Amino acid sequence: MSATTRPDSSLGRGTDRGAPPVGVLTAAVSAIRFELMAYFRTPDTVFFTFLFPVLMLGIFGTAFASMDEVGVRPDGTGGITMAAYYLPGMVASAILLSGLQNLAIDIAREKSEGWLRRLGSTPLSPVSYFFGKAGAILVTTAAQLVLLFAFAVLVFGVELPREPELWLRFAWIALLGIVTMTLLGIALSALPRSSRSATAVVLPIVLLLQFISGVYLMFSMLPDWLQSIAALFPLKWLAQGMRSVFLPDHLAVLESGEVWDLGLVALNLGIWLVVGLVASLLTFRWVRRS
Repeated sequence: MSATTRPDSSLGRGTDRGAPPVGVLTAAVSAIRFELMAYFRTPDTVFFTFLFPVLMLGIFGTAFASMDEVGVRPDGTGGITMAAYYLPGMVASAILLSGLQNLAIDIAREKSEGWLRRLGSTPLSPVSYFFGKAGAILVTTAAQLVLLFAFAVLVFGVELPREPELWLRFAWIALLGIVTMTLLGIALSALPRSSRSATAVVLPIVLLLQFISGVYLMFSMLPDWLQSIAALFPLKWLAQGMRSVFLPDHLAVLESGEVWDLGLVALNLGIWLVVGLVASLLTFRWVRRS
């Protein structure tokens, strides 16, 4: 580390612009390893982001186990359990929590406690820093989803898709959702004024989005005006995309347009990805402005 290197306040200008790509990649891998160690050594973070969707699926699956199946056809076929219905919403929730919530709180805390100021005074590139954050989110989200699927299958007997095309659909929706939520988490980290207020600022936003986007409540149960508001935000589209993967096709009639509309899913997530990228570039600073 160079003691004479001046901190750079912007996201777009790193302190090692001339560093070779191999050096940046090595630093990024080290950053990912560090982020993963820090993540799993923080019990409250593990509980509220890693295990929370599994716990919520367990609660909903148990509480509504005695209810009739969802989407039963007139001939009595095609129904699924409430646990199976809630699974895609919990998948979307896991991506939201790992990306937007965890990252927004984490960066706000590091900024408030002076970690980012010290990092900005070192040769660490913003590219390496954010590769570390994004890589950790990708790894933890993948592990979280594997645990969620195993829990759904082993505890509630949920049948996962068998068609390869559905898993390919899941892959691009999940990857697009992870990138979008990661960029939005970076942008949202500029909102809290201190580490103490970070959780109070971010959690209500995350909870509200989950309630209006078809994660905790069936989207078809919401009034039309609330569905229209939810359609302005990315979680609704991420949850809808996941429902297209894990739910039978005839349940598309429960969506606002009575179709899965994957084109709109991709378009809206893509728009929010760009919004998150632009907002991150404009708002991120190594040092919080007074």
